[in-house]
Amino acid sequence: MRQQRADYTLDDLLNLPDDAPRVELVDGVIQVTPSPTMGHQTIVGLLWHWLRSHAPIHLQASLPVGVGLSPNTSRQPDVLLCRAGLPTDRFRLRPADVVLAVEIVSPGTRRVDRFAKPGEYAAAGIPFYWRIEQEPVHLYAYRLGDRIGPGGERQYELVTDGSEVIELTEPFDLKLPIAEIRP
Repeated sequence: MRQQRADYTLDDLLNLPDDAPRVELVDGVIQVTPSPTMGHQTIVGLLWHWLRSHAPIHLQASLPVGVGLSPNTSRQPDVLLCRAGLPTDRFRLRPADVVLAVEIVSPGTRRVDRFAKPGEYAAAGIPFYWRIEQEPVHLYAYRLGDRIGPGGERQYELVTDGSEVIELTEPFDLKLPIAEIRP
């Protein structure tokens, strides 16, 4: 089924019915996101729980919530680390609310999770991005760097990656054993 228009905005998402499927808005086009696999969802849950248990009090882990990246683009990262104290009734965050966006790569989202979303999150100023590949589980941790992309926007730089243990000082001091998020 094709969409009749390609000029939807974040405000149009507010008018969707409560029982609408999970969608993302990309350059004015509403996209229904595919159903995730059990392995994907297990990693989401385990990582959310790990972040919730280990993040400092000024940060809060969240499951998918829309992030308005521009007037006509909204994405729902698989896991987010946000600034604490946000109202719990919000279903869309501003990029300034988000410290870390995490995407777990699935067969149907490889290109988007590896290329499109990091560029969009970086352009919106989200400081950190993690990409997790599933088979085998491997985490790539990026931070917003000083490199400028072809469109004049800042780009992410790889800080570290691994399939055993990830140690970082940002967005907080952490030592994440990958076995704790592996299904």
